[in-house]
Amino acid sequence: MSMMFVNLPVTDLERAKTFYEAIGGTVNPKFTDHNAACVVIDEDHNYLMLVTRDYFQTFTDLPIGDPASNPSMTVALFRDSRDEVDAVVADGLAAGGTEARPAADYGFMYQRQVTDPDGNIVEFGWMDPVAAQQGPEAYASQQA
Repeated sequence: MSMMFVNLPVTDLERAKTFYEAIGGTVNPKFTDHNAACVVIDEDHNYLMLVTRDYFQTFTDLPIGDPASNPSMTVALFRDSRDEVDAVVADGLAAGGTEARPAADYGFMYQRQVTDPDGNIVEFGWMDPVAAQQGPEAYASQQA
């Protein structure tokens, strides 16, 4: 089985760990130190590596951008219901995140974004099971 690790540069590792635990992640202490923290999103599959900006700089010779002013990516995590999306966004807001945009409701898909304290955008969504398996057109024809 494949695994995915997304590396996110952060300015305050402890604050970032608190935020990502509040939105449902679990810190794996075996892969956590003063430079980075491994946050389990989906055991054996998806992880976030919260990496201090200084340590992240050792990964590249290019300058590290500021996601608060120039985002270059978002992390999208889908939930089983709209209510779960709303609940996890509320948890993220309570842990210091912000919500710069209103919810997007496409009928077959519902999305909300929360920005972590470093400016990284985490998007939470729900998709109708028919649309997820067969595409949005199948959902639309089911509604007609």
